Amino acid sequence: MSRPLRLSLRAGERVYMNGAVLRVDRKVSLELLNDASFLLETHVLQAEAATTPLRQLYFAAQTILIEPGNAERARALFRTLQAGILAAVVDPDIRAGVTAAGPLVEGGRLIEALKLIRGLYPAEAALLAASPGIEAAPAAGPQAPSPPA
Repeated sequence: MSRPLRLSLRAGERVYMNGAVLRVDRKVSLELLNDASFLLETHVLQAEAATTPLRQLYFAAQTILIEPGNAERARALFRTLQAGILAAVVDPDIRAGVTAAGPLVEGGRLIEALKLIRGLYPAEAALLAASPGIEAAPAAGPQAPSPPA
């Protein structure tokens, strides 16, 4: 990390950092002095909201970051979802984005992959709106990998 990264959190807000969930009880600023993997609560997608293929892909990548103990299972799910999207979608922007997200995930650059996938949501929404016969996935969304027994 070249320079410290400053995070400003509101009271009650959560941040997911290196597999830990931190919640602050008052407005606070954190300064990260070294490299850390984190995700702000506003960018966390709940399983029940993963109702489209790209949101399911996002959820799998997010799980790698939030649950390091299940990273390999989530990475396998990501690869499966990615292959399915690439097999089904012909939109060049979505295909390019989904293809580019793969090496980011494999290289541990999860925040970049998540940002890239989120940026594809409008194109996916337009594609789904233009194809009335295609519906979003059931509201339950994908299942997060369960902890090993």
